[in-house]
Amino acid sequence: MNRVVVVAPHPDDEIIGCGATIAKHIKSGDEVTVIVATNASEGAPELFPMSQVESVRAEALAAHQFLGVKETVFLDFPAPALNAFPEFRISLEVAKIFQRIKPTHLYLPHPGDIHQDHKAIYRASLVAARPQGSDKIPNIYCYETLSETEWTPMQEKPFVPNHFVDVTDVFSKKAEAMKFFTSQIKQFPHSRSVETFEALAMYRGSTVGVERAEAFSVERQLVL
Repeated sequence: MNRVVVVAPHPDDEIIGCGATIAKHIKSGDEVTVIVATNASEGAPELFPMSQVESVRAEALAAHQFLGVKETVFLDFPAPALNAFPEFRISLEVAKIFQRIKPTHLYLPHPGDIHQDHKAIYRASLVAARPQGSDKIPNIYCYETLSETEWTPMQEKPFVPNHFVDVTDVFSKKAEAMKFFTSQIKQFPHSRSVETFEALAMYRGSTVGVERAEAFSVERQLVL
């Protein structure tokens, strides 16, 4: 049994980025924990009132329960103000969770995402995941988040996948899980539409010869 941790800057990033891979892990008997790092109301209450934060978190919990996620951890770091927040504090809190769970697989947002929160969570999580002593996370992958990763600024590292997961048999679980996020789903051709999620899965799948796939960039892969 693998112990899988997915770190999401905001609720729904984990489903958009690797929801079908989460479903595949769970189908294989693995335990999955999702860490949602930010609380939008702390950073910009005028944009994200607490009632909205609670509503989106309830949507996330419903989606996770549907998939069979073992544990959901909500942290309260300020969004969208992480660019002015000490990253070491994020690392310390995330490291405590890693030390408790001892993940075998870790999924992070891509560092080239346009949103500063995604970049900060990526960096802080990597610091927390440093291989020290007996604490090693052998597999670390970065996922792509539609409405973030495809808008990587030209001067930054683009998302170039080199790890693909065949999710043909579980993609419907991702699509159903996303429907719990009624406040976040948009109408096609918005990139956060169900149709776009499926189009990306079909495209990624076609590049490796399967019907549907989720794509990742490898941050670390240790063969034990």
